[in-house]
Formats: sequence, structure tokens, C-alpha cells
Amino acid sequence: MEKEENQKSHSDNLKETEENKETNKNAEKKDLKPEDKIKELEDKLARAYAEIENQRRRFEKEKDDAFDYGGFSLARETLNLIDNLERSKLALENDEDLKSSDALKKIVEHLNIIQQDMISILKKNNIEEIKSIDQKLDPNLHQAMMEVEDDNKEPGTVVQEIQKGFMMKDRLLRPSLVGVSKKTINKDKNLKENQKSEENQ
Repeated sequence: MEKEENQKSHSDNLKETEENKETNKNAEKKDLKPEDKIKELEDKLARAYAEIENQRRRFEKEKDDAFDYGGFSLARETLNLIDNLERSKLALENDEDLKSSDALKKIVEHLNIIQQDMISILKKNNIEEIKSIDQKLDPNLHQAMMEVEDDNKEPGTVVQEIQKGFMMKDRLLRPSLVGVSKKTINKDKNLKENQKSEENQ
């Protein structure tokens, strides 16, 4: 019983203190000079204006991004069509039965026209191919799939493009899948090392 009464009196005391604080704040506000009240209101107004301005900028950026990159996923899916056209051309060109026929030449010409039209449509919509061959490997644009031994190129240079990469304005739509050069292993050096090991045995 005593505990319950103590708890009640404690909670009553807390309520009274909170009420006293509020009345003190109100009394302080009433005691403020008109100039101080004006400064306080100006401060509140400036903060509210700054918040509105920040929100406006954020909405503006979101709107611009939606306008510039709204077709991002559609563009990425469209790249599959270009890949499939390329694969179709290769399959036809490697077909032994069709290799020397005039029909094959016409089909490949038509596929080339379709492919060029698609690439030109993408360019009109700010989607550009990433230039890869003879470029230094850039992990932001290229994905290395294999290494190719080549002493004529500096190591880390793109020497083969497996799949074209594309940019949409300043965003990566798809990285280029590439083969990168590396120095050939010196066979003479290996032979000498093998001979030495045989002599030691």
C-alpha cells in the first residue's frame, strides 16, 4: 500500500514539475520583448524557408533523374537484341552449307542494317558504345574475362571484346566483357631452368 502511495505521489510530483516548466516557458515568452519575439519568428521563418528550398531541390533532382534515366531498364533489355543479332550473323557466317551463297550475303547485309539502325536509335537517346579495343583496362567500364599473351601490347591493354559495353549519359548501362593482354612467359628462360635442373640430377 505504501509503495502504491509513494508511486502515486512521485508521478503527481512529476506532473507538477512538467506543468511548472511549461508555465515558466510561457511566462518567459510573455516576458520577451517584441524585438526578441520578431527575431525568434524570423529565425523560425528562415529555417522553414531553408527546409522548403532543400525539398524543392531534392524534388527537382528526382524529376531530372526520372526524365534522364527513366528508360534505363528498357535500354539495358534492348542491348540483348543487339547481342542476338551479332550472334545470328556469326552463326550464319560459320554455317558450312551457306558460306558461299548469295542468300547468306543478303541476309548478313540486312542484319547489319538492322543492327546499325538500332545503334543509331540508342545514340539518339544518349546511349553510346564504350570504346574498348587498345584501351587500358578500366574496372569502371570493362570486365576482364580472360588474359591473352601479347608482347606487342602493354600488359593490361584490352585486345579482345567479347561483348560490347554501353553508357547512358554518364551512367554505366553495361560493362564491356573483354580479353586483356599479358606478357608471354619466356620459354627460353624455362628451357634453361629445366636444363640446369636436369644437370644437377
